[in-house]
Amino acid sequence: MNKKRIKKLIKQLIAEIDPNPDREGLRETPQRVADMYAEVFEGVSYSNDEIAVMFDKCFTEYQNNDLVVVKDVLCSSYCEHHMALIYNLKITVAYLPAGKLIGLSKISRIADMVCRRLQLQERIGTDINYIIRKVTGSNDVAVIIEGEHSCMTTRGIAKPGVTRTASLEGLFKDDAMLRNELYQLIGK
Repeated sequence: MNKKRIKKLIKQLIAEIDPNPDREGLRETPQRVADMYAEVFEGVSYSNDEIAVMFDKCFTEYQNNDLVVVKDVLCSSYCEHHMALIYNLKITVAYLPAGKLIGLSKISRIADMVCRRLQLQERIGTDINYIIRKVTGSNDVAVIIEGEHSCMTTRGIAKPGVTRTASLEGLFKDDAMLRNELYQLIGK
């Protein structure tokens, strides 16, 4: 990410928005925004396969097929349509182990890195699902997301609401009883 170029572009943008772009409160804003973008969009630097390699920390001693669920991982992202914040994202990841257990903190790290891109909520779920399947070797993965979108709450329709999405693969897609068990377990 070219922070110098971003800084220059943000300065131009501020000049188009504010009649006094050189006032004290805005002087350092271009640099702050460039630094923020480097942080909040870090995920664009990595493919899903690279993220899988980064967080591929599994334990193979576990040989049970018990359902593993990490519920309500808190993240935020940016809507690719408006560059507006997608906030209060609560991401739940579930999988049936296939001889490997991923370190639980790695699930949160994967979710966080996927969210550090210009995104759609639906793609966040699909990307996390792909990475979890790649790391664990399990085809049975579910990613359920609830999120609020400032592009809906602060502009346009200007109405609050929660968007829920589910990316289901393997038995979570094909087995209604397992899917219902998951939804009961997580309270949805």
